[in-house]
Amino acid sequence: MGQVVTREVLAGAVDAARRDSKRIVLTNGVFDLLHVGHARLLAECRAHGDLVIVGVNGDASVRALAKGPNRPLVPEADRAELVASLGAVDLVTIFNEVTAHDLVALVRPDVYVKGGDYRPDGAHDSDPRPVLPEAPLVRELGGTVVLIPVAPGRSTTALARKIAGGTG
Repeated sequence: MGQVVTREVLAGAVDAARRDSKRIVLTNGVFDLLHVGHARLLAECRAHGDLVIVGVNGDASVRALAKGPNRPLVPEADRAELVASLGAVDLVTIFNEVTAHDLVALVRPDVYVKGGDYRPDGAHDSDPRPVLPEAPLVRELGGTVVLIPVAPGRSTTALARKIAGGTG
């Protein structure tokens, strides 16, 4: 079982992992209502390295991202604890910035994994998916970006709509 840690503790753990030549993997997200897409993302993270770190968006950053008027549905501490309880995860930290740039700079991951709801750098401009904002920094720091396919029809937004009595 993983742990929810402060950035200071995280920095120490990353330094120790580097000294032990461990491959460090980072991902981040809201993780508001866990679903199979989250599980697949985290399993993919584990497949790419030795130390899996997850940044969970704090409540303030979720609101800033305009995920919806009632989001997040689950408070940040609960979301972080749930993610940490999953077997693929080693460390979880909460961040309140709108992007994970500061977290990427702190961790300097060997591999940064995100869902395919982002488009790769250089993808055609007609691709409606947003470009992953942290990708250039990850590469500048010597890391690799891995985008995994989304689980079709699986999203927190769809689940929230279904719970509220919508069509999902």
